[in-house]
Amino acid sequence: MEISPKAIFCTYLFILFGCLTNANAQKDTLINATSVIAIKQLNISEKDMKKVLDSQPPFAIYKDMFIVTGIPLNKNINSNTANVMFQISFRHRLTKSYLPFNTFAYFTFTQKVFWNAYSNSAPFRDLNYNPSFGLGRYLIVNNKLVGAAFVQLEHESNGKDKEDSRSWNFLSLSCRYFINHRFSASIKTWLPFSVAENNKDLSDYKGLATLSTNYLIKKNKWWISSELTPRKGLGNVNTTISMAYKVSKSDNQYLYARFYNGKGDSMLDYKRYTMNFSVGICIKPDFYSIY
Repeated sequence: MEISPKAIFCTYLFILFGCLTNANAQKDTLINATSVIAIKQLNISEKDMKKVLDSQPPFAIYKDMFIVTGIPLNKNINSNTANVMFQISFRHRLTKSYLPFNTFAYFTFTQKVFWNAYSNSAPFRDLNYNPSFGLGRYLIVNNKLVGAAFVQLEHESNGKDKEDSRSWNFLSLSCRYFINHRFSASIKTWLPFSVAENNKDLSDYKGLATLSTNYLIKKNKWWISSELTPRKGLGNVNTTISMAYKVSKSDNQYLYARFYNGKGDSMLDYKRYTMNFSVGICIKPDFYSIY
C-alpha cells in the first residue's frame, strides 16, 4: 500500500507534538523551583542568578505549538474558506551567558502551515518557514530578574517558486518584561533587508513592530494572549487574540481558541484581508520563560 507524503508529514507532526508534550512536562518539573518568580525572590548575587538561569534545559518550545480548525468571519463559509492551521516552534540555547556583554546565543525555528483540509485533494495552501539566530541578555535589576532583551537575524519564506515565491530577511530587536507573576509584555521591532522582488511591500502589510501581552487567571488555568501589529495606514492594526484553557495540572495541553483580524498572516496571501476564528489544541511554552 502506498502512503502519501502528506500522510507521512501529518504522522510526523503528531509524533512530534507528543514527544514535545512529554519533554515540556519534564521541563516544567525541572524549572518549577527556578521560575522567574522563584528567582526574583532569591537573595543571591547577579552572578549566581545567571548560573541558575543558564542551568535550565537549553531545548524547549519557543512559540505556541497548535493545531486548529477555523472559519472566516468576513466571507461565506464553505469547503474552500474553512481550513486547518498548525504551527511547530522550538528554540535551542547554544551557549551560556558568557559571551560579550553577558549575552548567550540561541537558535529558533517556527513553521506555520495553512491547510485547505476540507477542499478537494486537501492541499497545503501555504507553508511559512521562520528560522533565526539570536543573542539574548537577561535583564537583572537590583539582583532581581525582570526580563530579557534579544537581537536576532531572521529569515522567513514559503518555499514556493516563481510568482508564488515569498521571502525576506530582517534584523529584529525585542524585549520581554515581567510586570508581575501573572502578566508579561513584549515588544519587537524589525528592520527588513534582502526582500524578494515578489514581495517588496511585505512590511506594509506585516508592519514594522508588534506589542504582545500574556496574562494568567483562575489559578493559572486560563492563559490569555494578545498581539497588536500596526501596519501601513492610519488605524490599520493586525490583531491576534488567543485564549487557552489548561486541561490538567500535570500536563501541558490546552484547549485553544484563536481570533485573527488583519493582513499578512500567510506569506502567500499577505495582501489579503482576513478575519477568522479557530479552535483546537495547543502546547505552550512555560509562562515564565524569558524567551
